Amino acid sequence: MKKKNQTSDKVVAKKMSAEAADREAATSSRPCTPPQTSWFEFLLEESLLENHLKKSDSDPSPVQLIVQFLEQASKPTVNEQNQVQPPTDNKRNRTLKLLALKVAAFLKWDLDILEKSLSVPVLNMLLNELLCVSKVPPGTKHVDLDLSSLPPTTAMAVMLYNRWAIRTIVQSSFLVKPVKQGPLQPNIMNQIQQEKELTENILKVLKEQAEDSITVLEGSLKMKRDFYAHTMRTLDLLAMEPGMINGETENSTAGLKISSEEMQCQVSYDLGTVYFHQGAINPLCYEKARDRFFNTKQLLSKIGAASNLFSIDDKRLAGYCQACGVLAPSNLVVQQSTPYSLIHSYMKAGNYQGILKIFLEDNATCSLPDQFRQSILRELFQKSQQGNEALSEICFKICACNTICDILHGRPVGVQFNQLFMRPNREKIDYILEVCSKSLKFEQATESERRTIASFLKNLCMGMDDLQLVFMISSHELFIKLLTEDERKVLVEQIRKRTSRVNLCTKPVTSFYDIPASASVNIGQLEHQLILTMDPWRIRQILIELHGMKSDSQYWMVSHKWEVPMIYSGIILGIKDNLTRDLIYILMAKGLHCSAIKDFLYAKQLLSACLELVTEFSPKLRQVMLNELLLVDIYTHEAVQNPPVERLPPELVSRVRGYLEMRIPDIPSRQIVAEECVAFLLNWRENEYLTLQVPLSLVQSNPYVKLGQLLSATCKELSGPDSRRTAKELWEVVVQICSVSNQHKRGNDGRISLIKNRDSTMGIMYRSELLFFLKKLREPLVLTTLLSLFVKLHNLLEDIVNDITAEYISIWPSAIPNPQAVDVDAVSVTVKELVTYTLTINPNNHSWLTIQADIYFGMLSYFSGGGWFTLFI
Repeated sequence: MKKKNQTSDKVVAKKMSAEAADREAATSSRPCTPPQTSWFEFLLEESLLENHLKKSDSDPSPVQLIVQFLEQASKPTVNEQNQVQPPTDNKRNRTLKLLALKVAAFLKWDLDILEKSLSVPVLNMLLNELLCVSKVPPGTKHVDLDLSSLPPTTAMAVMLYNRWAIRTIVQSSFLVKPVKQGPLQPNIMNQIQQEKELTENILKVLKEQAEDSITVLEGSLKMKRDFYAHTMRTLDLLAMEPGMINGETENSTAGLKISSEEMQCQVSYDLGTVYFHQGAINPLCYEKARDRFFNTKQLLSKIGAASNLFSIDDKRLAGYCQACGVLAPSNLVVQQSTPYSLIHSYMKAGNYQGILKIFLEDNATCSLPDQFRQSILRELFQKSQQGNEALSEICFKICACNTICDILHGRPVGVQFNQLFMRPNREKIDYILEVCSKSLKFEQATESERRTIASFLKNLCMGMDDLQLVFMISSHELFIKLLTEDERKVLVEQIRKRTSRVNLCTKPVTSFYDIPASASVNIGQLEHQLILTMDPWRIRQILIELHGMKSDSQYWMVSHKWEVPMIYSGIILGIKDNLTRDLIYILMAKGLHCSAIKDFLYAKQLLSACLELVTEFSPKLRQVMLNELLLVDIYTHEAVQNPPVERLPPELVSRVRGYLEMRIPDIPSRQIVAEECVAFLLNWRENEYLTLQVPLSLVQSNPYVKLGQLLSATCKELSGPDSRRTAKELWEVVVQICSVSNQHKRGNDGRISLIKNRDSTMGIMYRSELLFFLKKLREPLVLTTLLSLFVKLHNLLEDIVNDITAEYISIWPSAIPNPQAVDVDAVSVTVKELVTYTLTINPNNHSWLTIQADIYFGMLSYFSGGGWFTLFI
């Protein structure tokens, strides 16, 4: 009988092969559309399946292949008496089922993919077949199995089936909109009805076994071992020895490895969904769901999003956690939950400041629905009317947050806001301005949003009688940004007319440019405050008051210590508006002073305020401020990197490169900015960039960039074939800087400088400036290379018995063409100062200590030299 089946299989295979050939010949006239591979072709060629699945646009798709394989394997047969018989258990059908399992293995048993594309009956058949090949006896209750004693792939198959079981139960509870279909033929209707009945029967069984599935999965969470899922290879091994599992397939290292944390993460999530589903009947299940979901979040944060086998929808998980935080709150939930559950908890606890903080933070995105915001306000308002007077202020602030959110979304100001704002005061105005500032991200806001907030603030000004409150709004930074000077003047005139008409005030209204002097404050006191304060906003307020008293004075000259480099001051002092000129000059002078004394926090605040001012009217000054802020950020970064860390700061590196590649013409820039940028890149070993990517024009025009490029090229090629060539270029530049010749002049300070030659790319650089630059470097290889160069130069110039030894000394030239032109004393001092500096970076560096000892030995200072030698002998 077996031989007869095998013969019939061969005949069928030959017929199928002939049919495939005929089909391919028939479709050869359509070269643009490759023929679809038929299911039976995978029976004829073993390697075809894997090659087919590796294609990005395989046709048929993997899930379609699973359906075709299982459909063919489960087709009933008709005997000679025309009686329908169940599918026979022959080699062909076993192979088809195995092929279906191999496709699922290729998909890494991803239930999200399988559930989305396969019907419940097909997936049930597939997973039952997996249990069968994994040697789980049919009819055995999974709850009676000891997973820890099963082979890894068998345990994995049991867990996969039970995961699918509870997921299917949960999915079946969701309402699904029926797909509209046209008239169907009777046979298709019968098929649909049969599949529906079969699905209902399977779901009935799964629901009866739900508690068993939950118990199995809960038990799996206690297992602290890795799991292994079948792969295409392990399934092939099963096919080689039908009826028994190969030793390798039972091996603990066979198959696709899934770590214990990954498995627990996915099982916890699946259990959480089924407990949440059961919570509608048993509220205690919500607590179980909460614990499982938060366990999932903890495991996700530990293992990361990537997984060999599983994928969890972060947004869906967050939604479940949010719901559990409300339905079953706990201390853990409060710490990790979303705004909804936090507000729910704060309302219960009476923590109204916490609610206010959430509303204020949410105003930047307005993610809380308007209905939810209004419901919270109504609840608080009711409590306030019941006698809780302390809530009156909270109600106004919540209402202010809601109102700003409303107007940003095009909704009108509500009646409730106008009622609560009938008696304005300084605290209310302050809070409204704070909400407006935090809600409107000025740089990212659209023009429509800016105009909306501007109109709202103008209407507030027009609706108030107290001119001091009007001034609070009209002098606020946001208001000045939102309205042009002409718009502010028009508003001032309107308020003047209104106030004179109702005779509210005989004094002119206060505005940004027009503030009356206070009787208790004189100009001298204000100037003294102007010198002392470091707050940008306070500086601006003082200047407004000073210009209101005496507008033609030059307040930037109040302190002789306010110094701005000449390349900047010419532009700033050319600003026509006196108030703007004074404000920018003073802010920049104070910012540069703070940077010089290493008070980087204040420096950044002052320069950032300056940047905001100049952005609107001067692109040139804007770039100047960006350059100075970059310098402060480099100083700040270097100051906190002690000891230095190995991680590259990508954002700062990008900004440094942007500065060096800047193409904007006529932008004044201090030499120190380029100097610090080059030192920063050298310290972070950006040799590739400095060597190959720095613009040629910058290399030719900036001596520090040229020096940095040569240094990085030399360090990069130290062990390469071009080491001598790159070293020679650096050598020639350093010799040129240290030379005394007719091409040099002495400056007013007595320092010798290099006069720029037509063929020189170094520009003018003093030796002392070179040393000052070198002392900004801290990268060991760069410092070692520089020491090596100066030691070699020192050895060639000094008439000493014993040369100083150093690493990489062989890469430098062995002679100087004109030694008389080189300043010997300058080289000697540079070597000593440089080695002293390097030892402050690393006092235990063997090579640097050796150089220090050799210097002392050459100076006949044996005690000092011996002292250094004892450190490493």
